[in-house]
Amino acid sequence: MTIYVEPSILSGDFGRLAEEAKRITEAGADAMHIDVMDGHFVPNLTFGPKVVSAINRATDLFLDVHLMMYNPFDYIEQFVAAGADRIIIHFEATEDVEDTLDYIHKCNVQAGLAFCPETTETIVPKFLRACDLILLMTVHPGFGGQSFMSEVLKKVRFTREACVKLGLDEKDKKFLIQVDGGITPETSKLCIESGANVLVSGTYLFAHKNMKQAIHELRSAKQ
Repeated sequence: MTIYVEPSILSGDFGRLAEEAKRITEAGADAMHIDVMDGHFVPNLTFGPKVVSAINRATDLFLDVHLMMYNPFDYIEQFVAAGADRIIIHFEATEDVEDTLDYIHKCNVQAGLAFCPETTETIVPKFLRACDLILLMTVHPGFGGQSFMSEVLKKVRFTREACVKLGLDEKDKKFLIQVDGGITPETSKLCIESGANVLVSGTYLFAHKNMKQAIHELRSAKQ
């Protein structure tokens, strides 16, 4: 199973975002994770469309834009115009999940659906065919640097098993199950063993003296 690593620029230097974007690119990341927080769905404020656009101008990397915000439908077009390649919305943040995912697809970008740690995994299979990726948060959304919540691993296993049952996994191409929060070589190994194949890491990657080596450590954690 191919493992993808996405550094979260939330852990980067906000005063040097263009340089951080280039650093992530040169380190060999598969994509860049951009956390958009509205101060309501989560108790923090981060990036808007203009900042995403500035990051997009600094890199050719795939931009995975994670909307931790209420009423995401109202901002989809702005983030698509800013350069988002995939937009992830939260199940808990909108009453129109399927319509919003469908609209993201109509804007010709990939659609992802995120779940907070407290949300039951039994809801996940209903939406698997409606999106390109499922994100299972391994911390409470809103801030970086939190400790990994091992209880989410059973949700990762449940989701992978659901993908298999629904025929969404192929021999060489597995459905994308992303984990985000407290990802280190130790926790990434547990996530990969449970069925995750997209690893979002912020604090660990940016604190490492060699990001390229750190990305390799996450990718190879399954061995």
